[in-house]
Amino acid sequence: MDRIDAMRAFVSVVIEGSFSNAATTLQLSPQLVSKYVSKLEERLDVRLLHRTTRKVSLTEAGTHYFQHAQQILLSIDEMDSQLGGLQQTPKGTLRINAPVSFALRHMAKLIADFQMQYPLVNVDLQLNDRKVDIVEEGVDIALRIGRLKSSSLIAKYLTPIRLILCASPEYLQENGVPSHPEALKHHRYLHYSYMDIEGKGDVYQWLKAKNTNDLGAFHSNNGDVLTEAAIAGAGLILQPTFIVHEALEKGQLIPVLPDFEPEQVGLYAVYANRKLLPNKVRCFIDFIEHYYGSPPYWDQAISK
Repeated sequence: MDRIDAMRAFVSVVIEGSFSNAATTLQLSPQLVSKYVSKLEERLDVRLLHRTTRKVSLTEAGTHYFQHAQQILLSIDEMDSQLGGLQQTPKGTLRINAPVSFALRHMAKLIADFQMQYPLVNVDLQLNDRKVDIVEEGVDIALRIGRLKSSSLIAKYLTPIRLILCASPEYLQENGVPSHPEALKHHRYLHYSYMDIEGKGDVYQWLKAKNTNDLGAFHSNNGDVLTEAAIAGAGLILQPTFIVHEALEKGQLIPVLPDFEPEQVGLYAVYANRKLLPNKVRCFIDFIEHYYGSPPYWDQAISK
């Protein structure tokens, strides 16, 4: 006897009120439904139903068993639904929010490769460095960089992100090379507006002081603009290697205070905590999880 089929037959008899009605719902014969319930009672060694010619009713044991059996069957059906969804071809519009500089440099090929594998998925990629409310703004997935604070959202870690303090050779030749974080007070720092400089490292502490005390400072909410300014000799920048790796490889920028390099942060895929995750979202998360590598490809040509 299949225990799940017998359990389903019993639950159906209780819900429908009779063996004949349960048989119609399950598309089985009344005799087979009755056999399932009898075998279940025999196996459990307890009577679950009171049977009369007019109706059936639950025994005390049947009442307890019905409550648990119904929950078990609901869980099984939900699991089957989720697993069945994995086999379905994902389709529909996938709305993704991502940081501007990261998306411009590293997401075009990702999206192209993803849509080659899942051609029925439309991608709506929105670029924004502010932290959007993904539920309020109807975003399926947001890529975020940093140290994520606890929230009701689900965050999938994707790859480490290095932050490097650097400047052009011309700037360092003219202004000197800092040998210790304290020396940063004598240098010009180009501020990224969304940078979290609340870190524990010495570099963060001095940059925080520069952020509040500088006159004639340069602020921007775009890391590429600051990188180009640094290459032109405007000052020091603290930027992720996914932006500055090419300038570092070409010698246009030189790492400063490498022994005090800030602790790595992370790239995360953030999405709402949903009971049944849409297949298009699940497929994209699985696709991007190992796409960039660890360390990511943009760090492989940069010495530590």
